[in-house]
Amino acid sequence: MNSFGNVPSILELMGIEQKPEPTKSKAEPVPDDPLYEVVKVKKTMTSHQARRISSEHALEQSLPWHFEQGTAYHCVSFGDVDSLTYLRVIVKQQRIRYAIISTWCMALTDIKEIDSWLEKGYIQRLDFFCGEIFRGTYTAEYEAVKELCRKHGCKMSIFRNHSKVMVVFGERFNAVIESSANVNTNPRTEQTCITLDDGLCDFYLDFFNGIISFEREFDNVPKWSKEVKTDGEESAAQPGRQRCSQAEEENQS
Repeated sequence: MNSFGNVPSILELMGIEQKPEPTKSKAEPVPDDPLYEVVKVKKTMTSHQARRISSEHALEQSLPWHFEQGTAYHCVSFGDVDSLTYLRVIVKQQRIRYAIISTWCMALTDIKEIDSWLEKGYIQRLDFFCGEIFRGTYTAEYEAVKELCRKHGCKMSIFRNHSKVMVVFGERFNAVIESSANVNTNPRTEQTCITLDDGLCDFYLDFFNGIISFEREFDNVPKWSKEVKTDGEESAAQPGRQRCSQAEEENQS
């Protein structure tokens, strides 16, 4: 327990349900019973889950728990830290009003974890900016992101993109994560920089808000702005954009 309340565990962030230990029966076993036998149980996890937990612990040992405003943290990993781990570290420190993920491609397990963050309220809204290869090659992942956006009111844009950037607007601080890695588990050496700079966050927000997407399904989802209230209510500027869209649709009809 720290001063910021309950901090979600790594298993909670990964969406792994933690079931309570069953209470032991006080009744004594009857060895003569033909159905009686000793049962041994061993709990295991997939290699992917084990790798992600290991990467989380490795990063926590290298980074400070409290990030300092105006500071940049330069990281080099040797295949033991997956890209989403850096965002997960910030999710553990604070609730996030809005986030951007720009990546060439994504893994299905990462999409499921992000979906659980949105479901639990760790992140209020997250928009995706993916490369054109994502729609044509990663069909299952592409459909999973579309379904996530429909469910949570998020936005996905597809364009000629090879950048790997995450932008975070949080309750306590804003940050940019710039990396050589896509949002998936990568055994190769990668470099990442976490920068706490409001001006840099605004720079990327303006850039991504100006992207014209190949994916048109989410055109009517309003672009996020800093004027959006933390309780999820939209500012006066947001409904204005919606009214313009509605007026355009009426004129076209």
